[in-house]
Amino acid sequence: MLGIIGTLFAQDQPREVVARKVIGKVVPDGIMDEPVWQHIQPYSSFSQYFPSDTVKAKHDTEVYIAYDDQNLYLAAKCYSVGNDFQVQSLKRDYSFFGGDNITFVLDTYDDKTNAFMFGTNAFGVRREATISGGGRNRNDFDMSWENKWTGNSKRHDGYWVTELAIPFNSLRFSPGTAKWRFNAYRVDFQDYEITNFAHHPSQVIIADMAFMADLIFEKPLNFGGKNVSLIPYLSGGVSRDYEDVDQSKNDFTSGVGGDAKIALTSGLNLDLTVNPDFSQVEVDQQVTNLQRFEVFFPERRQFFIENADLFGGFGSGRSNPFFSRRIGISLDTTTEENVQNTILGGVRLSGKLNDRFRLGFLNMQTAAQVENDLPSFNYSVFAAEQRVFDRSNIGFILVNRQAFNPDEFDGTYDSFNRVAGVEYRLATPENLWTGKFTYHQALTEHKTKNAFSHMAFLKYQKRAFELEYFHSLIGDGFDAQVGFVPRRDIFFSSPEAEFKFYPQGDIVSNYEIGIDARLLFKLGADDDLIVPDFKLLEKGAELSFNMSLTNSSRFNAALEYEDLILLDDFDPTRVQDEDIFLPAGSKHRLTIFRMSYNSDNRKKFFYNLRPLIGSFYGGFRGGVSGRVGYRFQPYISVSVNYNYNHLDLGGNFVPADLWLVGPRFDVTFTKNLFFSSFVQFNNQAENLNINARVQWRFAPASDFFLVYTDNYLTENFDQFEVRNRALVAKVTYWINL
Repeated sequence: MLGIIGTLFAQDQPREVVARKVIGKVVPDGIMDEPVWQHIQPYSSFSQYFPSDTVKAKHDTEVYIAYDDQNLYLAAKCYSVGNDFQVQSLKRDYSFFGGDNITFVLDTYDDKTNAFMFGTNAFGVRREATISGGGRNRNDFDMSWENKWTGNSKRHDGYWVTELAIPFNSLRFSPGTAKWRFNAYRVDFQDYEITNFAHHPSQVIIADMAFMADLIFEKPLNFGGKNVSLIPYLSGGVSRDYEDVDQSKNDFTSGVGGDAKIALTSGLNLDLTVNPDFSQVEVDQQVTNLQRFEVFFPERRQFFIENADLFGGFGSGRSNPFFSRRIGISLDTTTEENVQNTILGGVRLSGKLNDRFRLGFLNMQTAAQVENDLPSFNYSVFAAEQRVFDRSNIGFILVNRQAFNPDEFDGTYDSFNRVAGVEYRLATPENLWTGKFTYHQALTEHKTKNAFSHMAFLKYQKRAFELEYFHSLIGDGFDAQVGFVPRRDIFFSSPEAEFKFYPQGDIVSNYEIGIDARLLFKLGADDDLIVPDFKLLEKGAELSFNMSLTNSSRFNAALEYEDLILLDDFDPTRVQDEDIFLPAGSKHRLTIFRMSYNSDNRKKFFYNLRPLIGSFYGGFRGGVSGRVGYRFQPYISVSVNYNYNHLDLGGNFVPADLWLVGPRFDVTFTKNLFFSSFVQFNNQAENLNINARVQWRFAPASDFFLVYTDNYLTENFDQFEVRNRALVAKVTYWINL
């Protein structure tokens, strides 16, 4: 047994790099002409990650690391086969796969779980992010995180150079530490390969923090004192709701508010917001909804996205105890309708007390709205994580929503709603085993039975295969009003296996064959008359094939079937007359075959195509979705998202053709001036949305926004009736005190 455990947690000795302390000015302009660089040892010998993870990089990269009392300095020389360096856009926070670029990852607590990420491309465009959860999947990246730092790049014959200067007060670390963890990874667009400094096997994503080098500082680092930043804003706009018969003219609005960021220690940060304004946030991408349950839309508001993993990383997609989009939206339990209310302000305390303990506290206050019979609410969330073993942790969360004087309003709102939960998150040193085990309990005003939620997930991953098991048990009384719980009173179970192959050739990088099964039982705890207790409601399986080509294109195919029993009347098209529906208790089989192809991402003309066909609730479903576009690199991108479904369910159902079409136009005039415009036509929702936005970054982390939105009611292609319209201007300015 001890031998098995030792093998399980064993890993190769990591590479080591040394950061030299320097005296002398470093200007991060991409030229590297400062004398200090002449005395810094470069680190090279990058390994290939794609298309093969068993060879050295075709074209190497040299990395330089130095620091002084204020900044960490990073530089790199990135060699390639020629001079045709490309980037797809000049916009900040570009996609890693969008051109020649390099990214640096800094695990400042040496905890193998959380990190900062900084990157530049060959044209000097910057991006930054935070990483949580060990970087094991794409949801662990928070690209909204932003702070003040500088960097630039210069292109040369056969290589390009980049320099970065990152202030230590923009980072979080333990005072007196002399060891971080470090990695760098790069895309070479000309001779398409992805390489990294610390070798990563291709079965994990390239930023997985299980595989990093040790970064040693010549002298221990010290915390430079409190770092305080103010980010005030001013906004003004004009709008009109044409569906409100009482509004006969435009409304003019103005606003003032802002945020403050206070570094209490090198690891603990306090964020304040007063009268937050989210008018610059891009609207949600619409969907064609053929599901029976609520559709999940991601959070887009800046204040809630930062440190979102600490508060929103609990549970799973089937049962999440905290979903920040619920803040500012309340459910009237009489009408079952959501009502919005204004956020007055809030506070967030988050960070690390030491290398192993992380905590967060979020408190937000909303305003009462007498005209909507909506009381004021306070939202509070406390979360904590304690690291155990090497990369695992135990998490705790408490969520509370409290109404102020709800009895004074005609609407029916619970005076409070609370959820408490504990979780164990497993991650072995090299991600051989990962998992998650949770238990959450709802604490409601009216005591109910089965007010709990539990899930278990376990994954075993090797180069040639991976095995997964997931189950979720959600009681009928689990009422998490600030969470996302689309279904209750169920037990869901799903095993999955995936087998991976790595042919030695010039066309295919790898391919995968996967199979999974799904069972869903109705617990029957709510005395449902449709089905008896613990009745098998749904069963299904899927066989999939995925192939990645060496030119960055991808092909996928899958065959899926599902048997189910409806518990409620349901119209899958959502466009029939009210008396046309599939009745509760009816049984159905769905069998769908779908394919997808993503073209070579490096090409100026790009597209993806996703056709599907099959049986659907006793009828027929056929359709196609995807995206097609062209880039006039690096300044202009024109694309169209499309989704078409033809549904013919027979009987009294009228055949439905559902269209969702979204043209998009993006212009990056410079690295600091951007314009985007997109249209969304959705005949299922009978809505046409127009959104246009100008963003000018006139100073570091400071922006001017001009946003225009327009919505039309569209019963037919040729009938547009304006619903609402708005034009908003907003300016934010980052001030370091």
